[in-house]
Amino acid sequence: HGNRRRGLAGPRPPLAAMFADRSVVGAEVESLWRSAQSARCEAKSCQTGKISTVETAVQSHTSRDAGVQTEQSKDAVQDFQLEVQVDYASLLSFLQRVEDAVIQELNKNWKSRAFDGFEVNWTDQNETVLCLHTLSYPEAQDRDLQVTSLSWNATGSVVACSYGRLDGGDWSTEKSYVCTWNLDRRGLNPQCPDLVVDVPSSVMCVAFHPSQPALIAGGLFSGELVVWDTSRREDPVIWRTGMTDDTHTDPVYQVDWLPDAKHRNHHRLLSVSTDGQILVWREEREGRLALAEGFALVAQQVPCRAQLKKVAWGDVAIGVTSLSFSHFDPHVFVVGVEGGYSLKCSMAAETLALHRSGSSVPLRAPAELTFSPHSGPVYSVSCSPFHRQVLPVNTSAVGWTQNLFLSCGTDGHVHLHSLLQTQPLLSLQLSKKYLFCVRWSPVRPLVFAAASGEGAVHLFDFEKSLQKPVLSIKQGAGKHPVYCAEFSRGQSGLLATGDAAGTVRVWQLSSGFTEQGPRERNRLEQLASELTD
Repeated sequence: HGNRRRGLAGPRPPLAAMFADRSVVGAEVESLWRSAQSARCEAKSCQTGKISTVETAVQSHTSRDAGVQTEQSKDAVQDFQLEVQVDYASLLSFLQRVEDAVIQELNKNWKSRAFDGFEVNWTDQNETVLCLHTLSYPEAQDRDLQVTSLSWNATGSVVACSYGRLDGGDWSTEKSYVCTWNLDRRGLNPQCPDLVVDVPSSVMCVAFHPSQPALIAGGLFSGELVVWDTSRREDPVIWRTGMTDDTHTDPVYQVDWLPDAKHRNHHRLLSVSTDGQILVWREEREGRLALAEGFALVAQQVPCRAQLKKVAWGDVAIGVTSLSFSHFDPHVFVVGVEGGYSLKCSMAAETLALHRSGSSVPLRAPAELTFSPHSGPVYSVSCSPFHRQVLPVNTSAVGWTQNLFLSCGTDGHVHLHSLLQTQPLLSLQLSKKYLFCVRWSPVRPLVFAAASGEGAVHLFDFEKSLQKPVLSIKQGAGKHPVYCAEFSRGQSGLLATGDAAGTVRVWQLSSGFTEQGPRERNRLEQLASELTD
């Protein structure tokens, strides 16, 4: 069996023949991997291949309207039309019968005052008064400086305050500051003002330019006026009066920007001082403010029988503490004086003042009417921005415009006055201490705010009460006097207040203090007429 197996295998070939070199035709096997990768747009090489892109819209190219209501048959439509047929003859007869009654009721509704003051408001109602910001400059507070004045810029986003003293101290050499905060700036630091201007004299008042948000005017204890440009960080002073014969000899307690009648889009500066002078300044070259015109209040030329308190210059001049212009007659303004009186004055006055001074321009006597006094100095006056009532021709005061104004002073009272009569229409005692500031709301004809020496700000709404404030806001934990309060005209819901502790608070007023009723102006006129009668 084993031999047979060897026989089948045959003889073995030589070993060299088994491993000899030989050339044969190569075998080729086609790869399907690359074609499969290409079909799937894949690449496995190190170098990225060209990427093919195709833009495809996500909206379908075709559209079709589909109704969700089942279609009605012709019979159903015909039945519906039969159901809504109107008997026009009967309808006409009915309307003719009720016409007189409907017209009568509509006339009643037209004359009704049931919805006076109601206005539909689709926004969320804010019924609380919130303190949005508590601002201060620690360096000023460390030196016990007080906030003497406040002003909002033209946009209503920046508030400026002046630091100084309204009580004892060496005012003439007291270094002070003007500070500004941009409330819209992200990351507002309430104790780090955006701008701090060092001033060598106590700053008694500030006023932003009405249309140029970077300009601020200030009145100093030294009697000077200074204008700063807040966009210039290195040297912000651009105009100043300097110490000349025209400069006030007493502290400047108020500054205002007045439109220049001779030059469009230009303004002049008005300053008020307890030296009895009201001066108007114009810009000159080399950063100087020059006196353009001026007025002086002297006791001998004031139309009043009572004896006014007299100060300076041999009992001649009357110290002016505050001023407010009529919003309807650019020539008419009201001033408050140290003697406790408010005076109606005119920029058109031509009579020369009996005033001894070395002024470069002749000063005029502006006083036309003296109002019943407070029992102490008047610290603030404010003319209504809304009330204007032209009297009929058959009255004794032909051509006069009745305008309301408020005054307050050291007696703790607010007086509501008409420019047409000397006696106050209303007298309100709001504080047992001084009232330092009073301001009409710029958006609500019946609302005003008063700042008190007891550390509170009183908000009045004549629509709700003629006798007491609707709300009294505590300025802080202590009872530091509140010296100033200013509504923002750019952002109507904001009220800024400043106190003796050197703190400025910005309040967000509720909608009840900012939304005017549809007939609120008429209500103010009606109130003035009732109080006058």
